[in-house]
Amino acid sequence: MFARVFLNKKEEEEIKQGFPWVFDNEISHIKYDSAEGVKQASLAECAACDDVKDGSVVEVFAKGGAFLGSGVINKKSKITVRLIGSEHADQIMADAQAFYDEKIQAAYDLRKLHYSIKDSYRLVYGEADFIPGLIVERFYDVNKNVYLVVQFSTLSCEVFRKEIMHALRKIIKPYGVYEKSDAPSREKEGLKLRCCWDGEVREEKITICENDVLIEVDLANGQKTGYFLDQKDNRRVAGSLSQGKRVLDTFTHTGAFGLNCVKGGAKEVISVDISPEAVELVKKNIEMNKAGSKMKAVCADVFDLLKEYEKSGEKFDLIILDPPAFTKSAKNIEKAYGGYKEINLRAMRLLNPKGILVTCSCSYFFDADHFYGMLMKAAEDSKKRVQILAKYGAGPDHPVLLGYPKSEYLKCAVCRVI
Repeated sequence: MFARVFLNKKEEEEIKQGFPWVFDNEISHIKYDSAEGVKQASLAECAACDDVKDGSVVEVFAKGGAFLGSGVINKKSKITVRLIGSEHADQIMADAQAFYDEKIQAAYDLRKLHYSIKDSYRLVYGEADFIPGLIVERFYDVNKNVYLVVQFSTLSCEVFRKEIMHALRKIIKPYGVYEKSDAPSREKEGLKLRCCWDGEVREEKITICENDVLIEVDLANGQKTGYFLDQKDNRRVAGSLSQGKRVLDTFTHTGAFGLNCVKGGAKEVISVDISPEAVELVKKNIEMNKAGSKMKAVCADVFDLLKEYEKSGEKFDLIILDPPAFTKSAKNIEKAYGGYKEINLRAMRLLNPKGILVTCSCSYFFDADHFYGMLMKAAEDSKKRVQILAKYGAGPDHPVLLGYPKSEYLKCAVCRVI
């Protein structure tokens, strides 16, 4: 018999709505087999014994006994059970390979509705694709090779690593697979970090074509999974607004926003990043796209540079703010608010009349209410009137799972500043 996790009263409501996690404080007790027969114990008591092993599949039930789904237990984590399916555990474990073949195929079929074979996109988006903790990026390079970058960030997917890798190879048939399992959440889950090629060793630096722009991607050393694919459509939008404009592209990382603007007909683009390594990559991408006559890379702290530009009277027609997440926890929202407000306020002051501001936040904790409230205060303090022309998020390769709000994190507003 698989261990059965029973929740406290009324704790099942979010799970019934689609939330895929069970926290430790939501668990009433666990029933499991032992040498002495079936036992019932609290989570703390189970943590002290070895009858319910971390990484094993368990079934989750409401207090009243209603079956809610099956998941993987990890007593080391505050997220004690991550749900992997609505089926009973014996159905899943009867053929775990077929179970994950079906999940990877479903994720791939969903992306094929929106993307061609030549596109790069997120193939698997964790909980939103019903595989908690798993991220898979699919890159198509200019040599017509498919690369996958995979990230196993939780025990719930780590224990099925063999089945997942087999499914990816069978369905996607990649030229190379790089595992970048270096997320801090692994250590919280009791897992070691791991970064290496899985199978054949291939080139770590590849070139992809996104929106007809060439971008170098460093699979091994680039931020997170190598490249931020979630802004692909928003970069195209920014490019479509850039005809004849002087553009400031901040927190540029690879220069992708700026290069889309060059493609869109910008007369001048300045792309800024604080990282010397990032700026060298931007320079390489500028050269690769023959954009040197219109675009330059600047190594600077964006906060400081915006102040300097304001003092010197610089003006732009289009400014792009795509900062990293200023907060990765709820407790730091107030501090993040100040950072977001400062860069937006200064950008509004640097824009020519009726200039365009493309402003983003990739922090889930800094939600839409905080984000648009911050924009309103930034407009007030900069003595500007702002029209929001459009609101965007991540592309269709980042589906939003109802009941799991963390799957909707990216906010991108196109504003006209008057």
